[in-house]
Amino acid sequence: MDTGRLEALSDGVFAVALTLLALSLVVAGPGHGSLAHQYADRWPSFVAYVVSFFTIGIIWVNHHALFKSFGSIDRVMIFLNLVLLFFVVVIPFATTTMATYLRRGGADAHLAAAVYELVFEAMSLAFCLVFWWAIRRGLLVVPPAQRTAAIVRFGIGNVAYVIAIAMAFISPVSALAISALVALYYVFERTPNQPAETESEAPPLS
Repeated sequence: MDTGRLEALSDGVFAVALTLLALSLVVAGPGHGSLAHQYADRWPSFVAYVVSFFTIGIIWVNHHALFKSFGSIDRVMIFLNLVLLFFVVVIPFATTTMATYLRRGGADAHLAAAVYELVFEAMSLAFCLVFWWAIRRGLLVVPPAQRTAAIVRFGIGNVAYVIAIAMAFISPVSALAISALVALYYVFERTPNQPAETESEAPPLS
């Protein structure tokens, strides 16, 4: 199957998710204190917006870097990509919920932060499955001796998000900081984007 339609759909979903994030950036308006006070009071919304925006943006960059190497894709890859997009679209909801309850503190803030990190973990796992399947099907040329290292390098964010989920029950702000560090890690190229000329030329993943 051609990758063009899949990439077009993916680009549209990423664009919608990035746009939905901005809906949480509101202030109450006149009668609810000074504008400066409202800005200071809503700092979690702004920080969460920045972290989530750049996380989704970096996912899009790496998604493009990965899929530009594919000459064709199979049905499994299409569904794995849909799972990835499912969790990308959930990020704005998790971001708004976490930002809202982080301001209030208490048990709800911890739970909201944990759900936020859980969504990131699910997204990251889905992306790793896309990456793993690409290697298994020979869409990426990765020498057998380097495949494990490539998968670990690409998927190490999963470990960080698990830590962030646990940290959310201790310090939601620290969990958010871990997410920011994960985004920074993936700013740098983590995809061995060497296209396979034909599927048969690359040995299957054992």
